Amino acid sequence: MSRDTVKEFDFNSKDFERVRAMIYKRAGIALADSKQEMVYSRLARRLRATGINSFVKYLDDLEAGRLGDEWESFTNALTTNLTSFFREAHHFPLLAEHVKAHRGEPLNIWCSASSTGEEPYSIAITCCEAFNTLTPPVNIIATDIDTNVLATAANGIYPIERIEKMEADRQRRFFLRGKGDKAGMVRVRPELRQLITYRQLNLLEEKWDIRGPFDVIFCRNVMIYFDKNTQRQILARFVPLMKPDALLFAGHSENFLYVSDSLKLRGKTVYELDERRGAVGRLASASQRA
Repeated sequence: MSRDTVKEFDFNSKDFERVRAMIYKRAGIALADSKQEMVYSRLARRLRATGINSFVKYLDDLEAGRLGDEWESFTNALTTNLTSFFREAHHFPLLAEHVKAHRGEPLNIWCSASSTGEEPYSIAITCCEAFNTLTPPVNIIATDIDTNVLATAANGIYPIERIEKMEADRQRRFFLRGKGDKAGMVRVRPELRQLITYRQLNLLEEKWDIRGPFDVIFCRNVMIYFDKNTQRQILARFVPLMKPDALLFAGHSENFLYVSDSLKLRGKTVYELDERRGAVGRLASASQRA
């Protein structure tokens, strides 16, 4: 056996299937067959951290509740957090147009997969520019299942390379450059950070600790990890949280029309409530909650 195929821990297809079932039940993530090596690599770190020398024992102890808060670390390890400032840039002019149309009214925005913060900060920057102030009438709730990335997001500190593609005036207006031992880092201005409340939330939880209605919901590049039934359930819960003219932003490879009849396209991967069916969906969802 070559060195490349020797693994520190035994990990077979049965272990992988068990992990798949556990993360699906816990977070709704449907791992593809091709993710076996990724799962081994990420969870091997958890075995080392817990001092456990086999996947079978680790998974047994996890399911039996013998590892304290390890469920959180297990979920964090298997959650992919790929993001950047102003990712899928075509969304932000439409967001700016939408918030400008609501001048004088407080706006509520939910970023439902905030990752390390680049997305909610991009939303906040767009709102500041739309209102031409660092204190726009906007409340942004940013949630994620991964507590590690939420901590990074709340700190708002990034390597300077993360904002290099951003226009120079945006860099100067919204970021503070580090000095001394912080050279090479930037921090989001405090006024921007104050617009955002970060909170841990699992979209699969029976009850969400979040209140609408929202003018805007961002749920981008999340649904691709869920199967169609889970997507349908989550979208059905979004609908009653949306104001009549609210916008729902999706990821570039996501199509919600196939899993919800309460939405219609407003722009490229941007949705709004379908007036013909949205009211029916909201009433149905409200009756289910009651």
